[in-house]
Amino acid sequence: MIKIPNKIHVKDLSKFPSLLSKKRNKYSAEKTLYNGIKFDSKKEANYCKQLDLLIKAKEVIRYELQVPFKCIVNDKLICTYRLDFKVYYKDKIEHIDVKGFRNNVYIIKKKLVEALYNIEIIEK
Repeated sequence: MIKIPNKIHVKDLSKFPSLLSKKRNKYSAEKTLYNGIKFDSKKEANYCKQLDLLIKAKEVIRYELQVPFKCIVNDKLICTYRLDFKVYYKDKIEHIDVKGFRNNVYIIKKKLVEALYNIEIIEK
């Protein structure tokens, strides 16, 4: 194990590459650019590609990205939940969240939004 001193001179930074590396997402998701849009993960970008193909096939009319849902209880804003995709079909609307990792905060926010807005959030 390399011991890192309390003070490092700029010229010595190359000896400690871990200090120069970019900060990683805590769930190891890799930001991905697709169609000029930066997605939080490859999985999310790939789902968007699928939706674009479904639009070309005329199975999907349109979709919205990062749709905010304000969670207000007793006139107090508790949180804002951002849904990854709201997908419009000819006969229905789907609420999609592309998840790689489900943490406790996500689970409770999802349940809160489903209860307040009377919708089902589908996890992909």
